[in-house]
Formats: sequence, C-alpha cells, structure tokens
Amino acid sequence: MRTLHLLGITLLLSVSLLSWQWVSAASDSYSFGLKRATNEEPPEIGAKLESVLAKHDALLRDTSGAKTIYLTFDNGYENGQTTAILDTLKKENIQATFFLTGHYLKSAPDFVKRMIADGHTIGNHTYSHPNMATLSEKELTTELRRFDEELNKLTGISRTTIVRPPEGIFSERSLRVANQLGYQHIFWTMAIVDWHEDRVRGKEVVTKELVNQLHPGAIVLLHTVSADNSQALPDFIAQARAKGYEFADLEELRKQSVNTPFPFQ
Repeated sequence: MRTLHLLGITLLLSVSLLSWQWVSAASDSYSFGLKRATNEEPPEIGAKLESVLAKHDALLRDTSGAKTIYLTFDNGYENGQTTAILDTLKKENIQATFFLTGHYLKSAPDFVKRMIADGHTIGNHTYSHPNMATLSEKELTTELRRFDEELNKLTGISRTTIVRPPEGIFSERSLRVANQLGYQHIFWTMAIVDWHEDRVRGKEVVTKELVNQLHPGAIVLLHTVSADNSQALPDFIAQARAKGYEFADLEELRKQSVNTPFPFQ
C-alpha cells in the first residue's frame, strides 16, 4: 500500500509541481495543479477550472483578503514524523486538517485518536487512494463511505464532511457524487515537493519555499512523511506570523464558504 501510494503521488505531483498548471487528461478528468504564488498574490488556476470548482462548492482558498493561512496534511501512511508535527501544532495552538486513507486508519490508529483529541479535523482521502476520475458512482460511494465506516469504528465519529481527491485527480462526476453524499472537496493554493521520505533537502530549503509562496487566504497542502516538513514547520509558522499571517481552522472557513448545505445521507 505504501509503495503504491508513493508511486502515485510521485508521478502525479511531479507533473503538477513542475508545470504548475492544471491539465485535462480527458474530457471529464482533471489533475489539479497551479502556478506557485509569488509576491503574496494568490495563484491562478484558470477560468475553466475555477468555474468547475465553484459549481460544486469546492474550496480552494479564503477569498476574504485576510492574511490567514489554513494548514492541511495528507496522510497515506506513517513514517515517524507525525508526533513532531502534532507536538508543534499543539505548542503553537493551531488546528489543522488531516486527510487520511483507510490504510492510515488501520496502521496508525493512535495517531488518528490523538489528532481528534488535539482538536484537529479529519478529512476523507478515500479508503484505498484510487484515481477518483475513473470510478463509477457506486465505486466512488463505496470509497468515501467505507472510509467513514472505518473511522466510526475507530473513533465514534459518525462521518467526515470533506474530501481531498488522491493525487489531485478528479472529474465533474466525482465532484457531483461527493456533493450528493454530503462531502465538500478541499483543494489548495500552496504546496511543495515533500512526499519523498528518503530525499532530504533540509528544513531551511522547505521553510524558504513555503514562505516564498505565502499569500492571504492560502490553504497549504503538506505531507507527513518528510522529516524536512516536521523540522521546518516551527520555523515556517514563526516566519509567517512575523509577516502578519495568522493560522486558522479550516472548519471556520467552511462555515462561511458553502453556498448550499450538503445533504447527509
């Protein structure tokens, strides 16, 4: 599972982060990517993709103009860095959002419980990390609901209400089906190449890359497998705050951003 997860991330994000453009792999399939933000200006994703995401109430950023940042983490497997990340978030009094897979629920249950105990939000990264654009409606439903069923068994939480598509691949069908099931898609406007567990670049490099992308309303995507990330996180938080940014809970933004309530089925 870990090997497949890494391979998928590497192939997809290598394309997205090098070109920083969204591309349509088929008439109804998208790979999410964007140009890196510079000069504290939000990145552009193009009018077509903006329209598709808005149609389905997908959340990309905070458009209020406030110097606010929202931290999100994708967890497909545990690599010994989550304790340091959670410790930093607790010390800095920051509530983050963790998008988990079914594999993570089963392989790292104590971390899942700690995330919840520390006040963080759990998001649905699907049960088995598939390409959501290729799934039927029934398969999409199974992926999302099976994750929630396992989360409920582990934690007692009835269900999740947010989803992040594995590898950033989605379709209008997957957006629609998720909405019908009561899920809002969460994307991002800041990300770095951070999924290589054995490729050390150093916390200074990672901190600089993140700080250089700072912009008001950013939703930050990070992975928890890199020691660079766990080591850079305190410095990134400090430098962002020194520039006047505040870290906020994504759930608060969601309360303000959803145009129509999602059904809970």
